[in-house]
Amino acid sequence: MTDTQDLEALSVNAIRFLAVDAVEKARSGHPGMPMAMAPLAYLLYREAMRHNPLDPAWPGRDRFVLSAGHGSMLLYAVLHLTGYPLPLEEIQRFRQWGSKTPGHPERGHTPGVEVTTGPLGQGLATAVGLALAERKLAAEFNRPGHTVVDHYTYVLASDGDLMEGVSGEASSLAGHWRLSKLIVFWDDNRISIDGSTDLAFSEEVLLRYRAYGWQTLRVEDANDLRALRHALRLAQMDERPSLIAVRSHIGYGSPKQDSPKAHGEPLGPEAVAATRERLGWPYPPFAIPEEVYRHMDMRAQGKAWQEAWERALEAYARAYPELYQELLRRLQGGLPPLPEEPPAFEKPLATRAASGKVLDLLAPRMPELLGGSADLTPSNNTQAQGMEDFSPENPLGRYLHFGVREHAMGAILNGLNLHGGFRAYGGTFLVFSDYLRPALRLAALMDTPTVFVFTHDSIALGEDGPTHQPVEHLLSLRAMPNLWVIRPADAHETFYAWQVALRRQEGPTALVLTRQAVPLLPREKAKGALRGGYILEDAEEPEGILLATGSEVHLALQARALLAARGRRVRVVSLPCRELFEAQPEAYRLEVLPPGLPVVAVEAGASLGWERYAQRVVGLDRFGASAPYPEVYERLGFTPERVAEALLDLLV
Repeated sequence: MTDTQDLEALSVNAIRFLAVDAVEKARSGHPGMPMAMAPLAYLLYREAMRHNPLDPAWPGRDRFVLSAGHGSMLLYAVLHLTGYPLPLEEIQRFRQWGSKTPGHPERGHTPGVEVTTGPLGQGLATAVGLALAERKLAAEFNRPGHTVVDHYTYVLASDGDLMEGVSGEASSLAGHWRLSKLIVFWDDNRISIDGSTDLAFSEEVLLRYRAYGWQTLRVEDANDLRALRHALRLAQMDERPSLIAVRSHIGYGSPKQDSPKAHGEPLGPEAVAATRERLGWPYPPFAIPEEVYRHMDMRAQGKAWQEAWERALEAYARAYPELYQELLRRLQGGLPPLPEEPPAFEKPLATRAASGKVLDLLAPRMPELLGGSADLTPSNNTQAQGMEDFSPENPLGRYLHFGVREHAMGAILNGLNLHGGFRAYGGTFLVFSDYLRPALRLAALMDTPTVFVFTHDSIALGEDGPTHQPVEHLLSLRAMPNLWVIRPADAHETFYAWQVALRRQEGPTALVLTRQAVPLLPREKAKGALRGGYILEDAEEPEGILLATGSEVHLALQARALLAARGRRVRVVSLPCRELFEAQPEAYRLEVLPPGLPVVAVEAGASLGWERYAQRVVGLDRFGASAPYPEVYERLGFTPERVAEALLDLLV
């Protein structure tokens, strides 16, 4: 063995035993995958990837996504060894309260973590969005002799990742889009929690990926660094995305090797001792030889890579000053000047149609805005005028056709927004938010400002019937932390809803829009939507309040007119976004909804949750029905008379 080979072997084992010792100390975790795939982590972070531990957010870096997030200690170990600000004390506090080493990787919490992973398949699918962002930014900004966007997206995926449907959806799109800088390593260890993968997984994965349009390669031994290097070079040379199947042994070197017991539990003191002896690791827990730290330290090299990129960027700035300023603005996440007043809406309009007109207004002013739909473009109104379709032949296109793949769409949108340089949105029916809920939840967890456009928002869908009429969806979305749900009442509120969504940087926003036309509200009053809720119509010394969202605001207005004819003094409050309203000063909230006044909430959805604001709810706690929507509304009790009577009951 040469000295270099000795250092390689020593470094690989250092990664393994940091993972083993951390899991053992925590008495919780997944040691098997880090023990098996330590050679790949070494190869990527020590040799293959351009990255800078001194600046984990350097825009020119290669990205790495640990889709198999249960193996988080593999990532934490290699980040620590290569010089990221993740000290040994944090490794020793694995899975403990407040540590930088949680059980699954969390973006924004641990330096060097690109994507929050753990739910299998999500990491791989999000990585497709990262790779798509690189392709599009490169097409838009690179010029002959000036390549300023040029990096790879690497993924480590498990058997479980490739079983989950979202990975198949996203991988199909990656092949269709020919995302050549996406390279996925499959940890082919043939072990799942239940036992051998033969129990439920017998397909030819490489043939499936070949059919998706990927290059497929195989490495027979995860410990063969030479074979890994060769496969990586072949992947980097191909015009297709690449899947590299790496045959590995879960829990490598331990008595529990190739056993499900190596997956999700500590090895135990006896097995750890036996593993140390078998792999020739004589060091006590968390002790790393100094020569490993010297060999693995990537800070100087990372600094040099970043400085070279910055010099190239300076040359680019001299040659293309306007492009440089635009690239800088977009990478920093700043918005261009946006219109502050809605377009001239002149007649009743479905809020989905109004959203399309707002996009027509925004798209020319906001080149980073791109979006798509899960095969519902004409229904979602998500393609702005002049927004060309993206394709491998037209990478400058800003409209993405996801096909019937809501699950992948959500994750890919997240990846686009996480990468930087874009503000991505995507559309489907509200009832199909169920299909992308995992990605929606991760967007909220990662503070990712993805905009989800959900149309066909209620039983007003009408003839399509209860399979397509959302009932519980508003309630379930509002229950999600850090997700803002905006259900505008008219075209003007829809304009302001987009303003809120695009200016929000701290998390995702769901725009919930009608299929049916709704009347216009006064433009100046609708501006109150910027505060989440506002007094739409008032009375002198009001006796009660009708509180509504979306199309039901107009029902509340009709009920108010009936009550006014009977001499009752009623306030109508439009509450398009609870989360934004709750963020307002208490004085404002109390002004809009004074304590002591009886409140009836009106929404064509589940009534649960409205008790926060109202003593009575005109809601829907059953599924809808197939019929023309005016009849559905009437038969299910959404009439001005019923709303008026509900408030009268409280006023007696």
